[in-house]
Amino acid sequence: METRIKMGVADPGSYKAMLAMDNYIITTSISKLHQEFIKIRASQINGCAYCVHSHTNDARKLGETDERMHLISVWKEAGDVFTEQEKLLFAITEEVTLIHQHGLSKNLYEKSIELFGEQQTAQIIMAIININGWNRIGVALSMHPQL
Repeated sequence: METRIKMGVADPGSYKAMLAMDNYIITTSISKLHQEFIKIRASQINGCAYCVHSHTNDARKLGETDERMHLISVWKEAGDVFTEQEKLLFAITEEVTLIHQHGLSKNLYEKSIELFGEQQTAQIIMAIININGWNRIGVALSMHPQL
């Protein structure tokens, strides 16, 4: 396996900026578990094994079950396994992560404002943007989980 740079060593300033966003996201009104769900779903879409591994472990530490986490990638087919809020988070995460397809739809945007309010909707979008940045670092630098 090819060894690539470590972002925090090669460019500490950019790594510090990413960590600053992480530290902000932690302070938002998004529950810790929902933060992990956003990270898991975006990481699945982006194919970042390092992040999927890391954030499923973090969700487990928060009390999430393996049974539910196994179904995140197929949440639309999972019936009532996930709450209305969780389903909306997954849907928004998918549309923002795959922004090139059609952006965040009016329907999901309006549902988010209704369910989460303006501030938390903005925080959710920033959390999605943040994990997408980390996923791109992980995939570009061939980061793999340490099992």
